Amino acid sequence: MRVLKSAVIVAVLSASAPLTCSADVDWGLNHALNDTLAFEFGALYAAKASNTAQLNSTKLGVGTNVNFQDLLGMDSWAWGPDVAARWRMSEKWRLEASYFWISQNGSKGISQDIQWGDVVFPVNTQITSKLNFSDFRTSVGWSFYKTSDKELGVGVGLHVLSYQASLSSLTLGTEGGNVLAPLPVISAYGGFALDEHWSVQARLDIFSLTYQQYHGSITSVGLDVLYQPLRHIGFGVGYRALVIDFQADSTGLGSFQGKYNQTLQGPAMYVTLTF
Repeated sequence: MRVLKSAVIVAVLSASAPLTCSADVDWGLNHALNDTLAFEFGALYAAKASNTAQLNSTKLGVGTNVNFQDLLGMDSWAWGPDVAARWRMSEKWRLEASYFWISQNGSKGISQDIQWGDVVFPVNTQITSKLNFSDFRTSVGWSFYKTSDKELGVGVGLHVLSYQASLSSLTLGTEGGNVLAPLPVISAYGGFALDEHWSVQARLDIFSLTYQQYHGSITSVGLDVLYQPLRHIGFGVGYRALVIDFQADSTGLGSFQGKYNQTLQGPAMYVTLTF
């Protein structure tokens, strides 16, 4: 959490940087900040991944709060594809979408009884765990400060989160749950060009919601450095942090009744296309 708090502070300062820079500069246009269409194709490496979950049961009641890394031997890292797109609808308005997906597995003899849904796995059982997670983000943004080399704006959007978590053993079979949860967010973003090839961008999404049987909060941070040596092709490296707390009191959008907490932090690398 200390790393995430630092990342949030850096994102806010980076987003504010355009206001402190000088007026428009006389070097050539930076296309990463001005082209109408931008696409990113790359991968996210979650160097620090932490997952805890609790799958309740209508038969057995509240389940065990399971730490997938400590109790089930799941790796504390993960990686997966990461893609994004941006459309500048006008000078001030923009539409964005992004998607990433990761899959994790673990195997370990458990040191305590685990109630997971309708199944109780007794101590010393060899458990195989599997977790699939994806995040589809979309937002509409308004740049209240925009020049050819600086930008600062706010937006609203959704993180549509998909979870599939299961535990299995040779003797008791497989028990799992899945959920598709749309969580609304408000966003702040900024960017500024260092010259016609190099630029820096930052984004912060945050929100907390309670709606009917669902309770959730999300904090998402993105920091990026982009280098575009060619007219339409560039390269980017960045940092991503995502913290999610989600709870479903009854099944609705999926077969999940319980709670889920996740923290992901790590670098991203990608190729950009702009037009």
